[in-house]
Amino acid sequence: MRGVFRHLILTGILLVAAAGMAQAAAPDKAAGDEKSAYEELRLFTDVLTIVRKSYVEQVDLSQLVHGAIEGMLATLDPHSGYMPPEMFEEMQIDTTGEFGGLGIEITMEDGVLTIVTPLEDTPASRAGLQPGDQIVRIEEKSTKNMNLMEAVRLMRGPAGTEISLAIAREGEERLLEVSLVREIIKIHSVKARLLDDGIGYVRIAQFQERTADDLRRALDDLVAETGGELDGLVLDLRNNPGGLLEQAVKVADAFLKEGLIVYTEGRDEESQMSFSAEADGTEPDCPLVVLINSGSASASEIVAGALRDHRRALILGTRSFGKGSVQTIIPLEDGSGLRLTTARYFTPNGTSIQARGIRPDIEVHSLKTTEEIGGEHLREADLENHFDAPEEGPSRPASSRLSDEDRADYQLMRALDLLRGMQVFRSLSRPAA
Repeated sequence: MRGVFRHLILTGILLVAAAGMAQAAAPDKAAGDEKSAYEELRLFTDVLTIVRKSYVEQVDLSQLVHGAIEGMLATLDPHSGYMPPEMFEEMQIDTTGEFGGLGIEITMEDGVLTIVTPLEDTPASRAGLQPGDQIVRIEEKSTKNMNLMEAVRLMRGPAGTEISLAIAREGEERLLEVSLVREIIKIHSVKARLLDDGIGYVRIAQFQERTADDLRRALDDLVAETGGELDGLVLDLRNNPGGLLEQAVKVADAFLKEGLIVYTEGRDEESQMSFSAEADGTEPDCPLVVLINSGSASASEIVAGALRDHRRALILGTRSFGKGSVQTIIPLEDGSGLRLTTARYFTPNGTSIQARGIRPDIEVHSLKTTEEIGGEHLREADLENHFDAPEEGPSRPASSRLSDEDRADYQLMRALDLLRGMQVFRSLSRPAA
């Protein structure tokens, strides 16, 4: 999502003047369009006047205008919306990585409020909410016909206060009633560590203002810990809901020496953008595997798409969410703001991700490991009267930094297997001394 800020001033005088000028200077068709627009605006003012005059109770004019704006934007797409001043201020805070709430990224899917992903180490993730869960009720209020901005407003609140959600989940016959306590959500967008055999692991939870800088520091720390260079890297973008477009570009640029990263197309000239990699600051060219799943959206899809199209990384996991649109944040004079979809973005090969997502090079679902399913396969040592192995000298145990949680992560283990295989292949390809 692109955080481009610009001012938009709308007044009745300017609209009428612009309509008059357009009729005087434009061709007949354009003049007809402007006349139609003027008539529609007159219809709106007629209704506004009738409501203010005849509604059973007196209604605040500001409430009516804001309601009309919300309704207008609700007819567009799920990612466009109106933000009252307090929500606009919270949105700006969100990109810094600290805000109050539950810690879930939501969208509107076929008119249903749907969870894209729960953010790590938040009330939502600890309560077991999952990508694809549908929120059908917030407290006692149904989410039917509710827009995204209203849903966010209802779920935000002071830390320590409780909120209940009714969740519809595929495979569950009944609604799940979930009670959560709001917290100040602090998101550390980048986490990194070594796995084993010189293979690094970097998890990007969301693209915030400092993500690219944090990534470079994390990679420097991993290289220092190996005492040389990395033999491979796993970049985990699973359940990453996106964030700032410019940060996604910088993250992709860290692994690419040259070439197009992403471009956007929209109606405004300002929406026609393209971003390319620069050789300066490119990380060493170690084997790279990127993990994605259905919770990987927007900016994370930009990174995965760019690295795949340039053949810089293997993409492993399941198809991503498929949010291929750019939202422009437009501040208004009263402190409120618009979140407006202004462009579509495309991968370097010209592929639109919208409603398609990124398909992995290697599709691996999040399955249970053999141990979890019920034990390992039968081995020679399990057979009766098997030959014993000859005595061997003492061997140094292989060092491993893998936790039990790592070993239970089937997709991560497959990514690690890929990188280990590359290590073995490179060692076999080296000429003998």
